[in-house]
Amino acid sequence: MALAKAVVTGSVYRTPEKRFTQNNVPISSFVLNIGDREEMLLRVISKRQALDEIVSALGKDDRVLVEGRLQITTVKNENGADRKIFEIDANAVEPINATTGSGSMASSNEEIVKFAKDEEFADELIGEDEIPF
Repeated sequence: MALAKAVVTGSVYRTPEKRFTQNNVPISSFVLNIGDREEMLLRVISKRQALDEIVSALGKDDRVLVEGRLQITTVKNENGADRKIFEIDANAVEPINATTGSGSMASSNEEIVKFAKDEEFADELIGEDEIPF
């Protein structure tokens, strides 16, 4: 069941593996840790040959940005309980390590956005009567 478009960043938790369907279509997959302090694992699946080279070059702990469709699959455990697996059917995979040559992506990820205090720009904010809903 595809839910929505998702864009996530994280580090590769389990190295990519490639398998083939019965029709000899390559499917690459890896597990991505999207959590900062604790592990939040997400399976990334790539059925596109254009991404095959990028995914196969990834290693454990590489930082990546993944864009695709978020899907939830339900499977049964050994004890019969339902378990949800979250996965992304990837449309794009972009390494964001500084060593990969994507320095601009890595630096934009580290940029801190600061917002001006409301008092300074109170005259420039949209008034309540200007909001269309």
